[in-house]
Amino acid sequence: MTISNPPSSRARVHLALAFVVAGVFSLALNTAAQAAEWKPTKPVEFVVPAGTGGGADQMARLIQGLVGKHKLMDQPMVVVNKSGGAGGEGFLYVKGAKGDPHKIIITLSNLFTTPLATGIPFNWTEITPVAMLALDEFVLWVNIESPYKTAKDYLAAIKAAPDNTFKMAGTGSKQEDQIITVALDKFTGKKFTYVPFKGGGTVAVQLVGKHVDSTVNNPIEQVAHWRAGKTRALCVFDEQRIPYKKKVTDAQSWNDIPTCKEAGVDVDYLMLRGIFMAPGATPEQVAFYVNLFKKLRELPEWKEFMETGAFNQSFMTGSDYMNWLKKAEATHKTLMQDAGFLHKK
Repeated sequence: MTISNPPSSRARVHLALAFVVAGVFSLALNTAAQAAEWKPTKPVEFVVPAGTGGGADQMARLIQGLVGKHKLMDQPMVVVNKSGGAGGEGFLYVKGAKGDPHKIIITLSNLFTTPLATGIPFNWTEITPVAMLALDEFVLWVNIESPYKTAKDYLAAIKAAPDNTFKMAGTGSKQEDQIITVALDKFTGKKFTYVPFKGGGTVAVQLVGKHVDSTVNNPIEQVAHWRAGKTRALCVFDEQRIPYKKKVTDAQSWNDIPTCKEAGVDVDYLMLRGIFMAPGATPEQVAFYVNLFKKLRELPEWKEFMETGAFNQSFMTGSDYMNWLKKAEATHKTLMQDAGFLHKK
């Protein structure tokens, strides 16, 4: 009969340590798994720092509908418009919700322009970046009954007329639409009369009603009127044509619209459509929303919306998104300074 020797005291210590390490490792894995499984436990408030009917509002409401339809999360989304102070109301609201992962916000480039123009106590670094969903184009539009068939014709008429002869409608003051308008002022050497409205939907209606001469609406804000034959697209403020070649009107696709640079106008501008959370969000909470929007981007309805609205489908998260935001902030500060829109302290 063989009798096994009992383990030495050193062996017993090593064995005990192995059990402890294994237990700690198992506990860490379980804790990490639980943390990674974070998900909303109540309705998610989806803040739009702009009025109803505009591009950000349309995108937010589409997302709200798709999340519910495809059950992308257990809790519903509730869209809330907070457009006061050029969107400052919405930014301050989310900034003040520190530690609440049930509040997210969709941002335009007013993320940069509003603080620079108003001096409100807000900077994008004070909320939590989640993802860039897309970049939005700007198009120069006129009423279909306008005599101007090309951007070159329209801008030549502006150059030949006294200041303030032509009216340009836009969303808000000292924001994206007016920045582009000021760039056109510099190009023509003449000033538009800039007429601000609360949202892109209202701006589009003003053009259809011939209350203004032009707009620089985003495609999604004007597409229904373009398709209905009520407005005309003159040029897109981008370095290259919009890639979508499916016909939108009887005669034109988005790709058929020339760039403004083709008309000799050296002005290009793309606008952010990004998602942020309140301050103090954990990596696990951010990861939930990143994964949510990745699932959203795979839906056929989202892809159709991207094409209908002629969006640039850039998508960024993490350090790439952070770096883009830093560069965009610097660019907007320069643009705002050149336009004379910086808040005077």
